[in-house]
Amino acid sequence: MSSFEDFVAKAGQPLVRDRFDILQVNMGYVCNLRCRHCHLEAGPDRREAMSREVVDDCLRFAAGAGAIDVDITGGAPEANDNLEYFIGGLRRLENVKRIIVRSNLAILEEPGKTHLPEFLASHGVEIVSSMPCYLEDNVAAQRGEGIYGKNIRVLKRLNALGYGTGPLKLHLVYNPGGAYLPGPQAGLEADYKENLGKNFGIKFDSLFTIANMPIGRFRADLEGQGQLAGYLELLAASSNARNLAQVMCRSQISVDWQGRLFDCDFNQALGLPATERTIGSVSAKELMGLPIRTGDHCFACTAGSGSSCQGSLDKCG
Repeated sequence: MSSFEDFVAKAGQPLVRDRFDILQVNMGYVCNLRCRHCHLEAGPDRREAMSREVVDDCLRFAAGAGAIDVDITGGAPEANDNLEYFIGGLRRLENVKRIIVRSNLAILEEPGKTHLPEFLASHGVEIVSSMPCYLEDNVAAQRGEGIYGKNIRVLKRLNALGYGTGPLKLHLVYNPGGAYLPGPQAGLEADYKENLGKNFGIKFDSLFTIANMPIGRFRADLEGQGQLAGYLELLAASSNARNLAQVMCRSQISVDWQGRLFDCDFNQALGLPATERTIGSVSAKELMGLPIRTGDHCFACTAGSGSSCQGSLDKCG
């Protein structure tokens, strides 16, 4: 199998940050779930959480970054008690176009977190909800027993607040349950809408399909089943050079709980920093033009219809 660096060189499309649209902030690796596919190996036993000081550094950076979206993730970002403070600060910045929170949904039924749907709605926060399948058995296999029911209850509550049924945006995320690529995003979205609508009356705006990265728990799972080499070959063989022009690392920076900077959340998991600078000591302008750090895991972003935190790169695929 040729390397990702060889793939990029053959395509003649060097990867650099040529625009800056998204500040992705990982608020820590604490999570109420311990999912089989998690690239960060987040869970209830993790203790890494972004401090108020680093949150303030993120706010100062965002204020000087021009027109951007801020994409808040984890772990479960709701597990960090600074989340509401962070969102309140972002909402006061006129240059921040969208605030996105990535939620596993189930955490919104945890003690001390049940008020968050109303808080997010009142601040116009867009929600991206991980829902690996519309079938209960498949969700249980990835996330554990009982999680599907929690997800359904929370989605109904979000609908009642205007998410997916009014001006508040609600997106679901599908990721495959095994060593294969996602199916066409448009077709899967139609299936999700039909099944969740018919069975539960649930509505949402769009579905994002995201390929599983061969890192973290998913990699360990593949190794245990003897499928790692085959999955890596599949990603490389299925990669499309046209996707290189749209990969998310060209237009975003990822911040970890300590304020360190990465080209993406996946490089964060692998400990591959974009620069030795931190969010508190750099401006968005200084990050422009930096080469992207890559590895063979990057084939997951270019395989098939492409994959990013905003779903398929080929929206028709």
